[in-house]
Amino acid sequence: MTTPLLEASGFRKSFDGVPALKLGQFRLEPGSVHALCGGNGAGKSTFLKILMGIHHRDAGTLLRNGQPVVFDNPSQALAHGISIIEQELSPVPAMTVAENIYLGREPVGMFGRIAFREMNSRAQALLDGFQFGIRADSLMMDLTVAQTQLVEIAKALSYDAEVIIMDEPTSALGEAEADQLFAAIDTLKARGKGDLRQPPPVRDLRRLRQLYRVPRRQLRRDGQHGRHRQGPPDPAGRGPPLTEEFVKENTPQARRLLSVAGLAADRGVRDVSFDLHEGEILALYGLMGSGRTEIFDRLFGLSAETAGTVTIDGRPARITTPREAIEAGLACVTEDRKRSGLVLTGDVRENLCLATLDRMSAGPVMNARAEGRAATRMIDTLNIRTASDRLNVAHLSGGNQQKVVLGSGS
Repeated sequence: MTTPLLEASGFRKSFDGVPALKLGQFRLEPGSVHALCGGNGAGKSTFLKILMGIHHRDAGTLLRNGQPVVFDNPSQALAHGISIIEQELSPVPAMTVAENIYLGREPVGMFGRIAFREMNSRAQALLDGFQFGIRADSLMMDLTVAQTQLVEIAKALSYDAEVIIMDEPTSALGEAEADQLFAAIDTLKARGKGDLRQPPPVRDLRRLRQLYRVPRRQLRRDGQHGRHRQGPPDPAGRGPPLTEEFVKENTPQARRLLSVAGLAADRGVRDVSFDLHEGEILALYGLMGSGRTEIFDRLFGLSAETAGTVTIDGRPARITTPREAIEAGLACVTEDRKRSGLVLTGDVRENLCLATLDRMSAGPVMNARAEGRAATRMIDTLNIRTASDRLNVAHLSGGNQQKVVLGSGS
């Protein structure tokens, strides 16, 4: 019987008494690909961070090639042949692709100088080997977001790790780039590597087809180990029937709550028009860099107005600051909760009430009782898993942090 590349059992992890992971179990065979699936708060990211040494597990065992290991940091995991491709891109824009791939471990020649020709050759061979279609001497600032994602993938693969962890690797990729990634994964499988992935949220048919291109899927819920689904994916990309855990009713009425006409801004927004009706769920689709975020920034007063009109519930609105947006009845959930959605040094209560401080205070004095009631109401409504509303928000799981962001605008 083949020794698994990685085997985890009995994982447990709590943050300030709140369980984030219970009975985490996993077995990765050479040449296999797994997708770790589950909703917000299911424990997926916690599980991956324990594998990479970012978090310390409270209980459980981890075997690497059959030998027990404990990682105190990602460098130790990397030294044991485990590499991660993170969702957040972190390139150095003014450097070339090759310099980004080998940053901090550049090949050196005579007198300790960087051997640029050798480095470019290595990087180009790596990129060509996975058919990414990117030149090693290109500047990172000249690449698209999708190409930058492929470079991050190439960087992780350059370590020649046996276990590759990917955190939502196709979230910024179009169909063509995603196909390139899956072809690269097929190459890794043929070389006997193991791949563990957290796929992006399944919000459309394209994401669903990508998920069912993964031969083996482990499902998680509420921090607990779930079941495996195994077998060849459906050739049509359909997979087994899905049922919604949270049913989203889309019942538009005649009343227009928001009307946008000819909207433009100082960056990335030109001639945008749409209407949002009462009871309607309106989605703006597009890859990273397509302008979705810039539209929301403009509506919420985060970028300068250059043209267009905004009407809220039949009344013209001129929004130049987030305060004006909130007063007009708008709320915004940012795309990056850690950078712009939360105060990570604050607790759950403070973050939930941050956007409505005027309702919780009398002049400069906070009404602690009102603040506590409001926070408790949102914790119960959104089922935020926290030991206390005074728990530091940084100690929550990613899914529960996202619920706090959502609750702060309600």
